[in-house]
Amino acid sequence: MVNISSSLAVALRTLSAFSLFFVLGFAFASQAKDPPYIEILDDKALKIVDANAEFKVLGSGYSWSEGPVWVEDGGYLLFSDVPENTIYQYRPGQEVTPYLTPSGATGIDENDSSQGANGLLINDKGQLVIMQHGDRRVAIMDSGLDAPADKFISLASTFDGKRFNSPNDAIFHSNGDLYFTDPPYGLKDREKDRQLDFDGIFRVTADGTVILEDDSVRYPNGIVLTNDEQRMIVAASDRENASWYQYDVADDGSLLNKRVFYDVSDLAGKPGEQGLPDGMVVHSSGHIFATGPGGVYLFTEDGELLAKYRTGKATANVTLSADEKHLYMTAHDQLMSIALK
Repeated sequence: MVNISSSLAVALRTLSAFSLFFVLGFAFASQAKDPPYIEILDDKALKIVDANAEFKVLGSGYSWSEGPVWVEDGGYLLFSDVPENTIYQYRPGQEVTPYLTPSGATGIDENDSSQGANGLLINDKGQLVIMQHGDRRVAIMDSGLDAPADKFISLASTFDGKRFNSPNDAIFHSNGDLYFTDPPYGLKDREKDRQLDFDGIFRVTADGTVILEDDSVRYPNGIVLTNDEQRMIVAASDRENASWYQYDVADDGSLLNKRVFYDVSDLAGKPGEQGLPDGMVVHSSGHIFATGPGGVYLFTEDGELLAKYRTGKATANVTLSADEKHLYMTAHDQLMSIALK
């Protein structure tokens, strides 16, 4: 004899379980977001992150945007389009306009690549310092910021008589030393055209001496100092070992005790995780905005991940406005911004 009550109860339980699964599945799907959006991983991020802020596209159509720097005296942003050999200017509330061409491939050697400026800095004299990819050197623009001209003074172009690969990103120490990374991205042929048989992290002292600090990182890229200048953080854009490393900065400026700051090797190349560890900027609070797979990461200065700005694009670099109210992102073919608290 069939127990109708028992069968009905089983059927209802099965239906209820299916309904619950369907409802939960639908709810989860409805919460999924398409980039750009902010992913909060720890509520501590909300001290800086405005979770309701909207991403704004300030400019587009670039081949590969890079190297943003905020010019405090002028209240504007400069950034590079590396393949197009051009630096652009953005003034809040205005259109992006060309600022300098050529920016980093000026014909020093006919065998050099046509790639232009990458990382940009402002030194303590208010001059524009350029990582010149194509010319394989670190240079200063030999004109005022308000009258840009393609005239340059070389700060460093060789090590032990051999030309650099293609200086990429840099940071100044308060003592005047300049640290920079030298991967082979700007070379026409990354192996044939290199004179150095390694990718380097270098330091140029205030008197112009070039010192190799580390030759063990493959594809070193973004580089920053913590606010107390006790540690250096360097991004490695290496698909096989996508990581950020940190070093202690000794009293004489040398880099010691290399170790992993944060590892994202498991994300490199995955769908939706465009890009690799690249440019960074340090907030006055000590938090670090760092571009990596999927967008921009927000770290504590001790390497705790608090949030991700998921841009939906391979994002190369970031910087902050002088008042730290806006984060600017060079994201592949676009310049983007988002408000902060």
